[in-house]
Amino acid sequence: MGKHVAERLTAAGEQVVDVPPKLTARARVFATGQGRKTDATDAHSVALVGTRMAGLRPFVDDEQLAVLQTLVDRRRSLGDDHIRMISQLHQVLLLLIPGGAKRFLSAAQAKSLLATVRPRDAAGKARRRVAAELIADLERVYRRSKAADKELEALVRETGTSLMDLKGIGPSGAARLLVEVGDITRFPSKAHFGSWTGTAPIDASSGDHVRHRLSRGGNRQINRVLHTMAVVQLRRPTPGRVYCDRRKSEAKTSMEAMRALKRRLSDVVYRTMLHDAIKGVGTWPDGPGRTPGDDY
Repeated sequence: MGKHVAERLTAAGEQVVDVPPKLTARARVFATGQGRKTDATDAHSVALVGTRMAGLRPFVDDEQLAVLQTLVDRRRSLGDDHIRMISQLHQVLLLLIPGGAKRFLSAAQAKSLLATVRPRDAAGKARRRVAAELIADLERVYRRSKAADKELEALVRETGTSLMDLKGIGPSGAARLLVEVGDITRFPSKAHFGSWTGTAPIDASSGDHVRHRLSRGGNRQINRVLHTMAVVQLRRPTPGRVYCDRRKSEAKTSMEAMRALKRRLSDVVYRTMLHDAIKGVGTWPDGPGRTPGDDY
């Protein structure tokens, strides 16, 4: 609803700013009425923050980003459908085949496996029919996902971004970053960007024991993109894998090494998007987040 209203107001010539929910929550805390969240108090808090807070991000109705958001949301829903269908197929195959099927199963493999099953009872025949329908649905999702990836890749290339040149970021990840981040220059440093992505560690030290824990805040969709990027890099001989192995040799656990890797990848993404934003202006300045030699 908020985005729809913002688009209508922008089209009417009004100036619209994006008010983060965290700021409205702070405004409610200092207001009367016990800080309860209602439509009236929420609207009042938004108005207070929007008129008195400096540095708020102006809302820009970018048609290209709107197209990307629609397509990347559709691509994610296709991925969710794929996971759901695979889970249902495994459940049915477990009742048809002793031991079930292997964990990573494609539609073609499932079809070959189902061809070897010839149940004679009514329940078995019903399960085989349902499994065949799920396989057909999987094949349809595969085709749609492939077409969606191809369309997303073409649109991302048109933006001129170099995000897909990074190992572990595909069309969906690059599109999600472009849609969610918007103007990268609104983040004054890579530390601010890391906090927004939820990759900045939280201090959990106690006494002489110094440790950090994983943050559960931040933009979870971007955090998911960075997690996928980290997993892909760990599967191949990449600088990210070298960095993770080095942290493990420093007596870090696997989870701590993964957390540190995601934080570094957040810096890499920040510098890449910042470079794309200032590309053509001149050489890279010693600006926000710039530290020589800190790629990994």
